Amino acid sequence: MEWNALSYGDAPDQIPPWAAERLVATARQSALGGTNGEKILRHGRHKLQACQVVGVVAAPGCSLEILPKIESVGGSDTESSIKSTRNALVHMLAAAWDIEVDAGSMISLEWQNEHLLEVVIRVFTVQLMDAVRRGMPRQYVARSDDLFALRGKLDVTRQYTRLASMPHKVACHYDELSPEIELNKVIKAAIVHLCHLSKSADNQRRLYELSFTYADVPTVSPRALQWHTIHLDRTNSQWRNLLNLARIFLAGQFQATSTGGQEGFALLFEMHKLFESYVARGLRRALAGTEYSVRLQGGREYCLHENATGQRVFQTRPDILIMRGNKVAQIIDTKWKRMTPVVEGPKRGVSQSDVYQMMAYAKLYQCESLTLLYPHHAELPNQPGTQADFMIAGGGKERLSLASIELQTGRSFQEALAKLIRPASL
Repeated sequence: MEWNALSYGDAPDQIPPWAAERLVATARQSALGGTNGEKILRHGRHKLQACQVVGVVAAPGCSLEILPKIESVGGSDTESSIKSTRNALVHMLAAAWDIEVDAGSMISLEWQNEHLLEVVIRVFTVQLMDAVRRGMPRQYVARSDDLFALRGKLDVTRQYTRLASMPHKVACHYDELSPEIELNKVIKAAIVHLCHLSKSADNQRRLYELSFTYADVPTVSPRALQWHTIHLDRTNSQWRNLLNLARIFLAGQFQATSTGGQEGFALLFEMHKLFESYVARGLRRALAGTEYSVRLQGGREYCLHENATGQRVFQTRPDILIMRGNKVAQIIDTKWKRMTPVVEGPKRGVSQSDVYQMMAYAKLYQCESLTLLYPHHAELPNQPGTQADFMIAGGGKERLSLASIELQTGRSFQEALAKLIRPASL
């Protein structure tokens, strides 16, 4: 779990020192690792401590799965709580990536016993095999070839110049229904990439079958893929999930690393960003069809304008703006932190800088309704929802509420989010 420590050494219940060294080396190569990889793993004398990044770090001969500390689904390290946490994380990732996950079919495959990388590969391969059974997308592609019979249109110029001495050949221009389109090239590149990474026998079997299915599609380097040429319409919209997953593997969210000549890899996510995206997408679905809309990382107003030059400095980016028309009705900042019960102090674990930031938002965006949203846990005395309401000093109408949300899936999560929308009158 994040923030937990794992001891290493020569004892039977410890991981070997060589494994700790390789895992830390891989973490240092990740873009999310920061200085010496300490944003992922802190390398102590006898322990590795996970930080606020979750996912999988793997090196030759070893791998480490870091799961989020989600107390609402079980904070202990029992097998059932680990499966529940992995289940919650997969659904958070699916929501953040805009991917539909069929919970029933995935549970029937007993995917909870695999670590996160294999789970994501399993989601990809199962959905891809189902899509391929319904038909691989194809498009008509213009071809030019010398054939033994006319097909399409005759290329008169080529026929009576280069083929003048070969009357048995016919220069043809024709359209052919072909799988050699960019969407299939992206999927093929993802399959090739994952064949080198998956260790699961079931995933390897599906990847082998898919490799055979895509044998006629050219293999293209991920760097050479033309993502901008892919257009999804009514005929291929069911491939959106697969394209999103392939993008994760090939377009930067998947960090492949090399550690001193040894190959390693990391599939990592910053929990505070994942929580923000998960809440924002849930709010968009919850408020669909209402007078409200959701803007993620919007606003971008500046705190200061220099008198002499008019230059603006200190730009703000609220996590989530709830809009009513073109006016800000409510501002929500998500915090992947632990809100403490009031018995532990009147501040409830809220940092002073977060309060100052919300006060600035109230002024800049002329918004009276402000919310700091935390993950719910069992020690909070109230049910999930608003835990405390404060009036901001100064005689105005601005109020700041502290709220918590359980990390659920589906409609219940959206309904819980909708109850948090309490904009002041505009």
